[in-house]
This record gives sequence, structure tokens and C-alpha cells, in this order.
Amino acid sequence: RDVRGQRRVREAVVSTQSTGGRALNSAHRRAFNSRCFRTAETLLLNEMAHTSRNSTLPGGVPKLSRSAVYKKRALYKRKKVATVPAVKEVALTKTKTVAGEKNGGTRTVPVQKSPRFYPTEDCKTPLKNRRVAKPTKLRGSIVPGSVVILLAGSHRGKRVVVLKQLPSGLLLVTGPYKINGVPLRRVDQTYVIATSTKVELPAIPAIGDEIFKRKGKPTKNEKEMFVDNAGDNSYKISAEKVALQKEIDALVVPAVKKVDMLQSYLRSRFTLTKGQFPHEMKF
Repeated sequence: RDVRGQRRVREAVVSTQSTGGRALNSAHRRAFNSRCFRTAETLLLNEMAHTSRNSTLPGGVPKLSRSAVYKKRALYKRKKVATVPAVKEVALTKTKTVAGEKNGGTRTVPVQKSPRFYPTEDCKTPLKNRRVAKPTKLRGSIVPGSVVILLAGSHRGKRVVVLKQLPSGLLLVTGPYKINGVPLRRVDQTYVIATSTKVELPAIPAIGDEIFKRKGKPTKNEKEMFVDNAGDNSYKISAEKVALQKEIDALVVPAVKKVDMLQSYLRSRFTLTKGQFPHEMKF
């Protein structure tokens, strides 16, 4: 019970009581006060029954924690009744009409026919995956014709020209091969530094990721298991890729020669000396 709240209600009622302008005597006043007190007490209890046990402090922070309210409400004494979802009965069998006088007319067969063969070992079934591969977003500083600096791979430190972005999200770059020896390569845009130098490229022929796919190594049989054939299986550049490289160089080299000092710029390697920091440079 809120004693102070009851006292305030009683004082407010007593201070404003009047009956037609006449003052009440002490007996009437005591009776009237007792009735008002009981009425105010009932209203206050009814109001407290529907209020929260937890109050809010200044700043919107609750006074009691979740575990304290759990203990105060004695929720641990109540029985937890879990609602069981209704399960729909699925028919496992069905009645099928069978022709023939001596076959009985009908036959009960399973709805889903069981397989005839079972695997000898337990096979793990892959989980369902709803994720869809999204196309890689190209950085705003890289466009077809941009000159970038390679940061990884056998050609790291060299400057190359970006031809386009492949469907796999990788960048298709070239030296060109005739200028600095970098052939057609696929590079992740994470491992390049984009520069402000750009080249106006002509129309480039359609090139996809399938050009860079290598053939698998042939499997060895029992006779060739202990024979070393590493020299025969070494990687060799196909004639198709060589012809494509010559075609690309014939298109890119004239565009590079149109810009002053760009040919020597592509031939030089990117290096850092003492006191030079790449995050303070403007490329």
C-alpha cells in the first residue's frame, strides 16, 4: 500500500468536503472520512493491480532487472504449459482399383513408393542453401582503360592496363605484353593500386573466364604409377591464347603510344624508398 498516496487522497477529500454550504460536525466528519478513505483505498488498490512492478528511473532505465522482476512476480512457481502444434495426419496408403474378377477389385498401396535399392554406406546429404552469389561491385576508381599497379603475383610492382571486369568479378589486365611483358591475366581488384592515368581503348573482343581454364592432369594407371612424367605434363601456352594476346596488343599498344611518356611509365616498376609512404601519395 502506498501510505503517502492514501494520506494525500484523504486530505484532499476532507479539505473540500461540504454539504450545501453547511459545516459538518465531528461525528458526520468521521463517518464521511471513513467512507472516503475506504473508497480511495479501493480505487488505489485496483489501480495498483494493473500497474507494473518495475518503475522507470530518469533516462528511461528500468529500476529492476529482468531476473529481479522474474523473482518478484514468482514466475518460477507457475507451471509452464507448452502449446503443442496440431499435426496434420498424412495418409501413407491409398486404395487403388484393380481390374480383373479374381483380383479383389481394390488394393491398398503406399502413397510414396519405396526405392528398390539402398546405398551400402550412409551418405551425407548436403544442407539446403538459399544464398545466391552476387556480382562483385567494381571500385569507382577503376574503369576500362585505367592503369593500375599490381601488388601480388609474379608481376608485382608492374603497371598494367585494365581491359574490363570478367563475369567472375576479376579484372582482365594486360601489360601490354609487347611493352612490359605482362600477358593477359586475371587479377583481384583487392591486390591493385588504382592510378589516375587512363587510356582510351578501342573495342575489345569478347573474352571470358573460360580462356584461363586449364586442362586437368591425366591420371596414371598402375604401370605408370612409379614413372615420373613431370616433363610431359608441364604447362604449355596454347596457340589460341598466343593469337589472342597478339590481337589485344595490336589494339592496346597504339592507344598507349598516343599518350606522351606512357610507354616508359608502363615499363618502369613501382618501388618505394626510405621516407616514402603509399598512403600519403596521390597516384
